[in-house]
Amino acid sequence: MIVSVDATNGLDRSSDSAPLVAAGRSLTEPAIQALYRDYVVAMDTLLQPDYMGIASETNLIRASAPPTLYAAVVQAANSAAADIRAHDPDARIFTTVQVEVAWGALPQGGGYVGVAQDRADFAFDDALGLSSYPYLGGFAAPDTIPIDYYSRLTLGAPIPVMVIEGGWSSDSTYTPNWNVESQRRYIERHAAILDRAAAIGWFQITFTDFDLAAIGLPPGAGIFASLGLVDTQLRPKPALAPWDAAFARPRR
Repeated sequence: MIVSVDATNGLDRSSDSAPLVAAGRSLTEPAIQALYRDYVVAMDTLLQPDYMGIASETNLIRASAPPTLYAAVVQAANSAAADIRAHDPDARIFTTVQVEVAWGALPQGGGYVGVAQDRADFAFDDALGLSSYPYLGGFAAPDTIPIDYYSRLTLGAPIPVMVIEGGWSSDSTYTPNWNVESQRRYIERHAAILDRAAAIGWFQITFTDFDLAAIGLPPGAGIFASLGLVDTQLRPKPALAPWDAAFARPRR
């Protein structure tokens, strides 16, 4: 079992979580950090996951949020990791990075950046979680994603990697490059990229497409609404077949 906790706003990395903002509070407050630490300890204690994630897309937070919020994430996560291990010495803990940011494709584009700062700021990591949406990073076709897209991140500093969230949209209303066929090719390419990195896990953020209005998400989340391997009626999309083929392979 994998558990991943997000300490900030998953749809706006420049901000605290929406409920905290609505309440006029922030992770920068010691009291809120204490609540967060208690929460992740409780999650680890009750669920006993194989891996416990305690911060998400740290490099995107660093690039987008005020320095005080990123500093709060670093402080809270390091304290939480120590708290978890005080209760569970065998706990395996991770944080995630946003791969397109590491490659300089987001937020504004540029050269390869890597994840050295994240590895230093969250040195407690037993694994490196990956968040990857290449269609948002300027890749028009899955075949153009470098085969070392993940393996380069840990070159010279090995650590197990696993994809915690990501995918390729099939919604062609945004751009013709996003369609069911390119999504199928992405799943095939992604499997090869994961093999090159010897990844230990692969999660889609959603198995099904979702209806934004039905679950109360804003229109801006539409770029994530069609990542599913089946549609909102649970009808298979072309990407499901290569996904099933990847997971039909014997587990090592």
